[in-house]
Amino acid sequence: MIKRIFIAGILATVFFSACKKETETVATAELSEYVPLQVGKYIIYQLDSFRYLPFSTQGITISYQVKFSVDATITDNLGRPAYRIVRSIRKTAAGAWQTDNTFSAIHTGNTFEFVDDQNMRFLKLHLPIRNGYSWRGNSYINTSSQYSDFRFLDGWDYTYDSVDAPLTLGAINLDSTIKVAQRDEVIGNPADPNSYSETNFSVEYYAKGIGLVYKRFLHSEYQPPTGGSAYYSDASKGFTLTLLEHN
Repeated sequence: MIKRIFIAGILATVFFSACKKETETVATAELSEYVPLQVGKYIIYQLDSFRYLPFSTQGITISYQVKFSVDATITDNLGRPAYRIVRSIRKTAAGAWQTDNTFSAIHTGNTFEFVDDQNMRFLKLHLPIRNGYSWRGNSYINTSSQYSDFRFLDGWDYTYDSVDAPLTLGAINLDSTIKVAQRDEVIGNPADPNSYSETNFSVEYYAKGIGLVYKRFLHSEYQPPTGGSAYYSDASKGFTLTLLEHN
């Protein structure tokens, strides 16, 4: 009898330990922890914008400061509660802010959506927040039409990586962040100057209690020389956003 009780105890311990381990594996943070939307909140970033000169392979980078402010609660075009995000820009820290764009953000409980000035809706975050979980972040964007300027956004799998990891951005140390790997793609052979090539790269980091703290994006289309000089198409551009300040 004692032996049977002992064995049963071991089995129960193993069972409950397994249940606990499984629970810990699937447990996730709430989206609101990484996108704490509320009127009055703002984040200031360093914006480094990259593009190529027309019909050239020479690139230039222009730097600004941009401020994203949660301006008001609104209702989106689907009738859902949303937030209006106002973007302001200045050339230097001593300059005056100039409002230059507005966006909207929607927290559905299961997803965090961001709608840009071209009415493109991105599924930025999605539950559950755990390493390896992925979703189609650009699924609401028209990427299939032959006339779409955003066909390169088709089929992007957003994937969580490095969940709850520390991150250092310059002098700013962040205790808990999540990385959202969105695309890392090379088409063709960029090392061959006589053939077409395309590069698509995008990644975002969100910090707990703050929101988006870092983003890097690049889309480039290299056109080889065909009776003229090689160049990158007008669609080729990129930018980096890096957290400077927040409230």
